[in-house]
Amino acid sequence: MKFKAKALWGAATLALLSGVPAMAQDVSACLITKTDTNPFFVKMKEGALAKAEELGVKLSTYAGKVDGDHDSQVAAIESCIADGAKGILIAASDTKAIVDSVKKAQAAGMVVIALDTPLDPADAADATFATDNLEAGKLIGAWAAATMGEGAKTAKVGFLDLVPSQPTVDVLRDQGFMIGFGIDPKDPNKIGDEDDPRIVGHDVTNGNEEGGRKAMENLLQKDPDINVIHTINEPAAVGAYQALKAVGKENDVLIVSVDGGCPGVAAVKDGQIGATSQQYPLQMAALGVEAIKKFADTGEKPQPTPGKAFFDTGVALITDKPAEGVPSIDTAKGTELCWG
Repeated sequence: MKFKAKALWGAATLALLSGVPAMAQDVSACLITKTDTNPFFVKMKEGALAKAEELGVKLSTYAGKVDGDHDSQVAAIESCIADGAKGILIAASDTKAIVDSVKKAQAAGMVVIALDTPLDPADAADATFATDNLEAGKLIGAWAAATMGEGAKTAKVGFLDLVPSQPTVDVLRDQGFMIGFGIDPKDPNKIGDEDDPRIVGHDVTNGNEEGGRKAMENLLQKDPDINVIHTINEPAAVGAYQALKAVGKENDVLIVSVDGGCPGVAAVKDGQIGATSQQYPLQMAALGVEAIKKFADTGEKPQPTPGKAFFDTGVALITDKPAEGVPSIDTAKGTELCWG
């Protein structure tokens, strides 16, 4: 059984599931991701399509051109409403601005599940299936601090964030790193209000290599002695490494990240990234499709992990240089679990 996908850049990118018997196609659903190029969302789409085929769900998938392409996601929701879908899985680019569109979908009788990135407010979605992004940030922050030892007290730290709108995934990873590293984040719901003298600055990357390279160059101009970099994801981390290598500083800066894709794990193994927190997008999306099918069959909405406000799909620190007191797995195990 095969899938056929047709790219429609602009309003959205649509992939229609084909080959499932018509009698099984009484439930339809939508997956809306930030991009169709980031390996994280590629794997998320793969997991959703496979589970949809297994359950006989008609799945339409949509994606923006880049991180932050909010308008395409709005258009995608409108298409899902018009098509009469029973539910939407969405990794929102603008977690605040998308809420009005989400409300329209819910008013049309759909269940809306946020994937990876909680909406703002989080309860605007019927459920959230995600990595504990705050914990992911804490893990890499604690690892960086333990690795630097006494040097952490006088570190010069830079942050390569996602986009100016500060979606929740960006804030949670950023602030989690600060907590783990021993920096007071001030308002935990906001990036950039900290006053710790160790912070050189923040810049945005759009979650890709070119953005990471440019942002790293900007921070080096602020302080050429910067020696710790937190990155929103591994493509941005690799871009940062390239910028550092271009000026001969690749061995002087500790880079940490979040995602755990196969290229990212390879970058840890090669020494470009010191450590990364691995998340599991295929499971995230597959569980989401299961939840929509259950809602269509029974009217039941998914419930969060006990003790948390969301369904936790897991996270693990990947590094070949373990630090005392920080649980981790090595790149060999990370490669077994990676995606992309």
